[in-house]
Amino acid sequence: MVKTEFDIISVGDATLDIFIRVTEASIMCSEDRSTCLLCFNYADKIPIERLDRSVAGNAANNAVGSARLGMKTAFYSIVGDDETGQAVIETMKKEKVSLKYLRVDKGKLSNYSVVLNYRAERTILTHSEPRTYKPMHFGPAGWVYFTAIGKNHDKLLQDIVDHVRRTETRLAFNPGSYQLRQGLDKLLPTLKETSILFLNKEEGGMLVGKQLGMDALLRALKETGPEIVVVTDGPRGANAFDGHKMWSIGVFPVKVVEMTGAGDSFATAFIAALHYNLPLTEALRWGSANSASVVGEIGPQAGLLNLKGMKQMLRRFTRVKPKELK
Repeated sequence: MVKTEFDIISVGDATLDIFIRVTEASIMCSEDRSTCLLCFNYADKIPIERLDRSVAGNAANNAVGSARLGMKTAFYSIVGDDETGQAVIETMKKEKVSLKYLRVDKGKLSNYSVVLNYRAERTILTHSEPRTYKPMHFGPAGWVYFTAIGKNHDKLLQDIVDHVRRTETRLAFNPGSYQLRQGLDKLLPTLKETSILFLNKEEGGMLVGKQLGMDALLRALKETGPEIVVVTDGPRGANAFDGHKMWSIGVFPVKVVEMTGAGDSFATAFIAALHYNLPLTEALRWGSANSASVVGEIGPQAGLLNLKGMKQMLRRFTRVKPKELK
């Protein structure tokens, strides 16, 4: 077995998230509630109930969460040459995440997002700086977690795919919005090398080109190539399919404060459970526990569990267990 330098390398963009809690808004939905709009009075001055800031981004959330769960973690990203970039670096140092693969884009700004939190649900406004993502020729690792990243990353992606093919590294793929817009044909070479594909239900439908029931969606996504497919479904929990059995788990019943990072935290703990050689059913419980902890706090990282917290959360909600879908 190849000796690994890291248990996991998290690959993707980092941001500074500004969380704004508002109360003076309204929701307007279509009759079937398939589309809903967050509405403010045009040209009004809208009061803010609370404002928070946090380093974020799917890969950054995974890196921090993986390190807290005891995995030796590295973070690949490109950050701006500014206060936000420095904040990302300081956060990773504090969380004991290796910066071996992090680069600073000299003279450029960092990415940022504004997260509008209304009735515990979030709407995100994002800005991404243009980057050139150069291949890094990663060292041996247990996992690579590849997630939301900007344009011009084709060479980096090819490097990751080549790395997975020639080593025992397992690829966890959680495509971001830009990657999903590229379409299934573009993503197929990556999906065929993927050990675990993480998507929410809407993203899964976008990838296969149509909205399906959960069983059909899991099967359609599995046919694209991954070994395991995991689909989260908001308050209805999460589902997994390994080609043999389908499993479903509900959410842990906790008070929801803010939803940002729920999917990232689920994927992070799911991978960590497999890293500790736990079965898929227990990985679903780990994912649900981490997600429940994160939505109880503001921002995607404050609630990320360590191993002690994970054990406590799992004991607290022993009755929440996966069920096999027939």
